[in-house]
Amino acid sequence: MIKRENFKEELRHVLNSNLTLGHPIFAEIFDPLKPNLPLLKATALQGYQLTKNFLHYVEHLFFYCPIPKFKRALLINMYEEETGRLSRSDNHVALMQDFLRAIGIGDVERDAERPLPATSALINYRLDAVHDPAKYHIGAAAVMIASEGQNLETKAGEARHELFGKVYGLTDHDLRFFSVHQAEDVGHVEQGLNLVSELCTTARMQEEALFAVDHTCKLFYGMYENIYSANCQKAPGMTARGSGR
Repeated sequence: MIKRENFKEELRHVLNSNLTLGHPIFAEIFDPLKPNLPLLKATALQGYQLTKNFLHYVEHLFFYCPIPKFKRALLINMYEEETGRLSRSDNHVALMQDFLRAIGIGDVERDAERPLPATSALINYRLDAVHDPAKYHIGAAAVMIASEGQNLETKAGEARHELFGKVYGLTDHDLRFFSVHQAEDVGHVEQGLNLVSELCTTARMQEEALFAVDHTCKLFYGMYENIYSANCQKAPGMTARGSGR
């Protein structure tokens, strides 16, 4: 087994080695000289498929959590997801709906969207893990570290919501979903690192948790590849990820 603190840092390293903002889809979306609104819409609609399921993951992690101090933190996380009161905003699904409307996606179009195969793979991997108490450490690693960690990524020192605002002329109100998550998920990722490092009491559990973080990040990347190939040119292979991959 890896010592707990070393294991925690290894989990963090795996997360930071799997950045997804380097995917070519974001170079096109964030191009200030040639904004690609249709591609942004396609990406946002698939992102909404993830948002709709997120509270479900956290509810199951709360229900099965074996450590009281982390169970309380998950309860607070659920409360914020459902109400937005701690961030003085709104229900987090409603915040994402506001963003979709701001970029020209109506409610009918939003509700008619279905997940692409790679989006479904990401959703289902996490659902399978959080539904099984025997996989609790895997679900916690996939959701609290790999998934919450996606909102902490920056491109050239700027968060994605800041880039959205610059390129597409969106307001702070339009972008609350992203700004709220970027602020909150710093703490959520730390909670996840602490929880998973305490939960994993065998070498096998540690290996499974490390794989869960790596695999979940790769599933996010695969989702962007699927969106890119469905809306642009053939997506590059998994080796074309840039530094650190």
